[in-house]
Amino acid sequence: MGRGKIVIRRIDNTTSRQVTFSKRRNGLLKKAKELSVLCDAEVGLIIFSSTGRLYDYASSSMKSVIDRYKKLKEEHHQLLNPASEVKFWEREAASLRQQLQYLQECHRHLMGEELSGLSAKDLQNLESKLEMSLKGVRLKKDQILNGEIKDLSQKGNLIHQENIELYKKLDVIGKENVELQRKAYGARNVNEENKSSEPSFTITNGYHLHAPIHLQLSQPQNQTEPQPQNNVPANAIKLGLHLH
Repeated sequence: MGRGKIVIRRIDNTTSRQVTFSKRRNGLLKKAKELSVLCDAEVGLIIFSSTGRLYDYASSSMKSVIDRYKKLKEEHHQLLNPASEVKFWEREAASLRQQLQYLQECHRHLMGEELSGLSAKDLQNLESKLEMSLKGVRLKKDQILNGEIKDLSQKGNLIHQENIELYKKLDVIGKENVELQRKAYGARNVNEENKSSEPSFTITNGYHLHAPIHLQLSQPQNQTEPQPQNNVPANAIKLGLHLH
């Protein structure tokens, strides 16, 4: 069976009341810590026992929690009253004007203006701030320059590798061209050698192979008639077409 429902009322027995207070106090403190961690909440818890003993927990500090509570409580109370709301915004505007004036004055001091009203200690503090600011600026500048130098170095390495690959490709192409030229000239030399080694064929009947060939049409003649002599080279091949 499950636990019975507990009646919420004051415990008369002193011992039981003290035990219940101790258990529930520890549980409440644990829940407050969990709430501040899990939900990123600013938590403040104050407990007074029946004997007047104080138990408290604050996620930041109890003073800051109480001050924040008082301020928000006062603002909430003022917003409920129109006249108080006007006064509240007037105070806020005056506070913002003071902050703006202070920031403008600090800016002029950092720019080296209106330094006549500053003491030696103030000037020393201002010098320290400027040195720290200058150190931070130089550090940031060095970081940016080092990053740019690193990027340029990486780009240079990539370009160098690309140049090496291109030189390798050019070398391969050059070797291929040399090999092609060697093959071409070798084939030409072989052809010339073959031409020089060919024998000159002649016809055994005394006619030269490359002698001019003359074609002539002649009328049918008797075998006994003498044939006219033409100015034909002696070594030319004579072809006659006889019509019968």
